Amino acid sequence: MSTLIVILIGVGVLLLGVGIGYYLRVIVALGKRKSIEIDIKQMMVGAKEEAQKITDEAKNKVEKSLTDLKEEEKKKEEEFKETEKRLIKKDEFLDVRQVEINKEVENIKLKVEEIKKIQERVTGIEAEKRVELERVSKLTEEEAKEELMRDIEKKYEEDILIRIQKLENSNEEKLDRRAKDILATSIQRLASSTASELMTTIVNIPNNEIKGKVIGKEGRNIRAFERASGVELIVDDTPGSIIISSFDPIRRQVARLALENLILDGRIQPAKIEELVEKAKEEINKIIKEKGEQAVYECGIFNFDPRIVAIIGRLYFRTSYGQNVLQHSIEMAHIAGMIAEELGADVAIAKAGALVHDIGKALDHEVQGTHIEIGMRILQKFGADERIITAMKSHHEDYPYETIESVIVQTADAISGGRPGARRDSVENYLKRLQELEGLVNAFPGVEKSYALQAGREIRIFVTPEKVSDAEAKIMAHDIAVKIEQELKYPGEIKVTMIRETRIIDYAR
Repeated sequence: MSTLIVILIGVGVLLLGVGIGYYLRVIVALGKRKSIEIDIKQMMVGAKEEAQKITDEAKNKVEKSLTDLKEEEKKKEEEFKETEKRLIKKDEFLDVRQVEINKEVENIKLKVEEIKKIQERVTGIEAEKRVELERVSKLTEEEAKEELMRDIEKKYEEDILIRIQKLENSNEEKLDRRAKDILATSIQRLASSTASELMTTIVNIPNNEIKGKVIGKEGRNIRAFERASGVELIVDDTPGSIIISSFDPIRRQVARLALENLILDGRIQPAKIEELVEKAKEEINKIIKEKGEQAVYECGIFNFDPRIVAIIGRLYFRTSYGQNVLQHSIEMAHIAGMIAEELGADVAIAKAGALVHDIGKALDHEVQGTHIEIGMRILQKFGADERIITAMKSHHEDYPYETIESVIVQTADAISGGRPGARRDSVENYLKRLQELEGLVNAFPGVEKSYALQAGREIRIFVTPEKVSDAEAKIMAHDIAVKIEQELKYPGEIKVTMIRETRIIDYAR
């Protein structure tokens, strides 16, 4: 029983504690609520005061802006009024001026009418005067004029003839002096070197052991090199050099590049020789293209077909009477341009005609015909201007002069080639003899290619083995020797070497 009482008392105490705790919590919460409400009210009062302050400041700014705008508007109105007053004054002035102009126009019209009337009276008086003169003299105006001219001619006939003769002599002297001045000025303005340009035929070697490698076992390397390049290698006792002999400067240049590359590579054998000769030909073709482009650029000619430009570049390796043909052509183009400018001719046509006047010489040993005919065919084939062809074809007087540019090109050719030391006749004759020798041999059927060597003392001929047998090769060598004796003039003797080689190529894959 006592335990129950104790439990009840404990429960009662617990309930009392819970009630008191709850009461105290309610009291604390009410206190906090009142404190928060007070803080909120204070914050609201502060916000209202801040808002009122901002509103007052904005109101003051707006009032100030309105005041400034009103003042500015007032100024603008005053300026507009001043401008309006000035415009009104200008309109009034223009109205007054327009009235004055109208009066002046009316006065001018009246004066024009008066002048017309005066002119009509003068014309009538002159007509009456002419009629009266014709009546008195019994001659018309034309008859009187002719009669007067006849009298003057009879009276001053001798003086007129003397005067005409003086004018003719004076004009001839002036024209002759003018022509000399133009030519002298053109020559003096260019004044380029006339030294003959010769391509080198000597290849320097680092040591004499290279000569043995170039010759090869039983001479197979040197034979392979001569066949691939078409030149003759002279390997003698001269220290530090090997001489390349060929009349064709392009062949010499290809051989020089190939030989220099072989020496640098060190692997001198027939297969490598053929490979490097082909590479040297490609390099020479690149040089030819560059030289052609440089020539047309230097002369200021930009409308040629690229194929014509490439053929022009071949002239870099061609000589005419010891004179480099490309340099001669460029020099001619400058001279022709200056002369055309002085005479008022077409400068572009004159320069282009001069530059390509010898273009046929780049192929004259490969194509039949004179270099002029070959050049005309080249230019026509690649679409050159017909006026350029007309200008270049008369430079050796094979065709009549059709334009003034034709005469200019011929004159420029004479100036460039006629300078002292510019040309050597013996060199040209020597080259022609070698070209004729190769041309005669190449005309035989079955001949693949031929090379004139040792200054023309030997002709080396390669025949196609499928077309020419060994027996036929012997007979052909004799026939070629007989034909050379009959048709060509040459000192000493010419050795005819016939080569028939069968080469079979296959690949192991």
